[in-house]
Amino acid sequence: MSGLGLTIPLDSTPLARQREQLDDIEASGFTDLWSAEASGADAFTPLVAASVSHPSFRLGTAIIPAYTRSPALMTMSAAALADVAQSEVVLGIGTSSEVIVEKWNGLRFHAPYQRARDVATFVRRALTGEKVDMACESFSISGFRLDRVPQRQLKIMIAALRPGMLRLAGTVADGAIINWLSPTDVHQVTPYVLEANPQADIVARLFVVPSRDLTVVRATARRAIAAYLNVPVYAEFHRWLGRGEQLEPMWRAWQAGDRAAALTAIPDELIDELFLYGTPAEISARIKDYVDAGVTTPVLAIMPAVGEPPSSIASVAAIGRAYTGDR
Repeated sequence: MSGLGLTIPLDSTPLARQREQLDDIEASGFTDLWSAEASGADAFTPLVAASVSHPSFRLGTAIIPAYTRSPALMTMSAAALADVAQSEVVLGIGTSSEVIVEKWNGLRFHAPYQRARDVATFVRRALTGEKVDMACESFSISGFRLDRVPQRQLKIMIAALRPGMLRLAGTVADGAIINWLSPTDVHQVTPYVLEANPQADIVARLFVVPSRDLTVVRATARRAIAAYLNVPVYAEFHRWLGRGEQLEPMWRAWQAGDRAAALTAIPDELIDELFLYGTPAEISARIKDYVDAGVTTPVLAIMPAVGEPPSSIASVAAIGRAYTGDR
C-alpha cells in the first residue's frame, strides 16, 4: 500500500512551532511531508526544519518552479536538504504558471516543456558531482560542479498535466506529480507516464476541506476552482480531460469580469469530483479511490474552510488515523 503525505506548512503558525504539530501528524500515520513554493514559505525551509525534528518522514517538493531558481541554485538547495535529511528526498520540479513566474517574479514564462526538461536533466547530472557543461534551449551553463554531493541520490519528479509533460516525467524523471483531478481522471493521465517508466512514482496532491458542512465546503471549493481552473494551463488540462462543456459557463463569466456569476456557474458535481470532505472516514475512502486508480503517493493539501476556524492538527491527524487504520 501507499504511504500518506501532507503538505506543509499547514497554516499561519510560525515555522518555529512546526515541531509541535508534527508530533501528532507522525503519530497518526502520515509518512511524507511535501512543500510548495509560490508566495508563502519557500519550499526548502519547512522541510529542513521537519527533517531535523522528525527524521522519519520522506520529504518532497511539490513543486519548485523551474524558472524561479537557477539550475545550479536548485541543485545546491536540493543537495543541502538531502545532506540534512535521514530519509528519502524527492525534488519535484514544475513549470508553475505565468502569474507566478511573470507577474510575481518578473521573469519570462517561455517554452515551459523545454524548461522543465532542461532543468531536470541538469539537476540530475549535477547531483552526481560531475562537471556539467550544458548548452540547451533554456540556458547555457559551463563548468558547474557541485562541491557537496549528497551521499544518497534524490529522486526527481516532474509536475505534469497533459501528454507531453506526462511522457517527459516518465522519460527524464522518476515519476509525475499530478493535481486537480478525480480518481477517474487518474486512469487517463498515468498511462503516459507508465509507458516510459512502469515503475514511476505517481504523486497526487489532493485538496481536502475537513468540514462536514456541505455549504461551507462548496463555498471553499468554488473559490479555489475559480482561482485555478481559469489559469490557461489548467483550463486546457480540463478541456483535455473532457470537462470543456461543464466549465464553459464559468470561463465565459470569468472572461466577462463577472466573478460572482463565475462562482455560481461551477457545478456541485465538479466539486464532489475534485475535493475531499466530510468525516475522516469519508475522506479516507476517497483517498483510497485515488490509490486504487494508480496513485502511489497521495499528498493531502488542507484547505481552510470559508467562515470556519483553521483546521486543527487533531482534525488532520484524525484523517491519517482513519486512512492508516483502514489499511
